[in-house]
Amino acid sequence: MNNKLKEIISPEEICSRVKKMGETISSDYLGKELILISVLRGSVYFAVDLSRSLSIPFSIDFISISRYGGNTEPAGVVRITKNLDVNIGNKDVLIVEDIVDTGLSLSYLLQNLKTRNPKTLKVCTFLNVESRRIVNVPVDYKGFDLPDIYVVGYGLDHDEQYRGLPFVAEFVKT
Repeated sequence: MNNKLKEIISPEEICSRVKKMGETISSDYLGKELILISVLRGSVYFAVDLSRSLSIPFSIDFISISRYGGNTEPAGVVRITKNLDVNIGNKDVLIVEDIVDTGLSLSYLLQNLKTRNPKTLKVCTFLNVESRRIVNVPVDYKGFDLPDIYVVGYGLDHDEQYRGLPFVAEFVKT
């Protein structure tokens, strides 16, 4: 089976947008104790580039969530498969996502993290697909809005392939 990739966001566009997001977040969190929480695995590339663009002190941790019911169904039970190593109580927390689409996984994550009593809890996503939204979730910082298409690259995969692409591409099965 051949798959077709069509670049839709270039490496230069990604670099420029992530740098601007870093400047905005640095300004918003100036003088605060920021903890970035990267949601594994897709957000790692974005989280690393975003953290390099911050001009403020921060710490970073990782969390992994999984959804039962298969990846083809938007609904399903979500659970944490790798928990945080740091205590986020009374800290300013920024969740770093690769993509927010249905909002189901993010909604679960927000509810779970709120029980740990962070001072603030906000969301930063590289890609936002509003047209797929099932659950209304807050997105405080977003890189790019996308239509309802399947994308890979810059951390996003298809069967663990294409994560390392330096650009975002529309993925079409042929």
